Amino acid sequence: MSRMQHLGWFLARGFGPQGWGHPSLDWDWDWTRPDLYQQSARELEQAGVDLLIIEDAPSLGNAATIDTRIRQAFGGPKFDPLLLAPYLFAATRHLGVAPTVNPAAYLPYTAARQFASLQHLSGHRLGLNVVTDTGSARHFGTEPPLAHDAAYDRAEEWLDGVKRLWRSWGEGALVADSSIPLYADGSKLDPVRHRGEYFGFDGPLNAIPFTDGEPAIVSPGGSGRGLAFAGANSDVQLALAPLDVESVRAYRARIHAAAVERGRQPSDITILFAIQPVLVSSTEEADRLVAASAHPDDAGIRLIAERQSSDLETDLTALDPDRPLDLAIFGDHVSRGSINRLVGGADPSTPLRELLARQARLGRLSDRSGFVGTADELADLFEELGDDADNDGFLLWGDIHPVTVHRMLDELAPILRRRGILRREFGDGGLLQNLRDF
Repeated sequence: MSRMQHLGWFLARGFGPQGWGHPSLDWDWDWTRPDLYQQSARELEQAGVDLLIIEDAPSLGNAATIDTRIRQAFGGPKFDPLLLAPYLFAATRHLGVAPTVNPAAYLPYTAARQFASLQHLSGHRLGLNVVTDTGSARHFGTEPPLAHDAAYDRAEEWLDGVKRLWRSWGEGALVADSSIPLYADGSKLDPVRHRGEYFGFDGPLNAIPFTDGEPAIVSPGGSGRGLAFAGANSDVQLALAPLDVESVRAYRARIHAAAVERGRQPSDITILFAIQPVLVSSTEEADRLVAASAHPDDAGIRLIAERQSSDLETDLTALDPDRPLDLAIFGDHVSRGSINRLVGGADPSTPLRELLARQARLGRLSDRSGFVGTADELADLFEELGDDADNDGFLLWGDIHPVTVHRMLDELAPILRRRGILRREFGDGGLLQNLRDF
């Protein structure tokens, strides 16, 4: 029997126009209504998915790139994923939901109170994908934007404060004994007076304590400071790394070392590696797609440039594609990981056109050159990394739409279950308990 692993879904477009630009997804779903997401969430839960993480970017970016970001809905519009979460909880019984939250956008007391409310209402299925995006600073009155590491310092102070507020009701504070009668003992509440570098607030929190654990903390950072944040705080790490045994082992070792350094156990963090596979019905179809991607045309290059411009908040379409890319054009707020995914290990003299073409080229699951293949071939990869690299699981990456979910999971989920990789049932303890099941 293979190693059991967790499966999650990363809603990469966020609470935005699901299906836009994909003719096969034109099923007349309205992305502004909850039905689309509720139907998809039910399908994910039926397939044995533990967690849905919802991306968010509260800003449309700087003035120079707004048109690029919204032209094909790569970077907007988006609604607030925190407000979508209750609709998903209402449609499911076990699925964990982790909307993205930015500490710059939520005062600690307000955040602690809102998140505590959702944790109770959801049956302890709330997660929080904590990000440190600094490009949104002007929207929240916090200009100038913080530097990369300082943004993590602020996030850590924020999360420490939120957790202290969650814990401000000490043991025995909630009595709820009508025979006395006494509902709560105020002497057992922590007043919580915080005066820090970035936040100042008082408690205690006007919300009762959790019975089955706090909301699960998710983090996506891959930098040294990001990994340190994860080691100290995260229950789930959204990992971006090459999907081979050595790379997965090395990444896991770094997260585990960061956890131990902060007094935690490696098993406290579930590490889920992001993957965006292209599943097809046959090896012949996979070979055809890979061959067709080897030489992208100008329209394909342009589409990649627009998508990368959205991710990097930098208009690559205005640059000469036949000249090398000058990394100085990227501001300090641009994710180093996003830049590295574009540039990779390329020589500095590589023309921009070639960097973009590399993004368009596909590879085969069968030889580990990429992620195009059959459901059986993807299951082979999952099994290999579980058995040989002790992998905790994967995050499937993409839009969320009933067609997309079925296309990805109709064949894959049964194969994974037959191999003993994917769960068949959930417990009733909420998201954290599901993550600790194996």
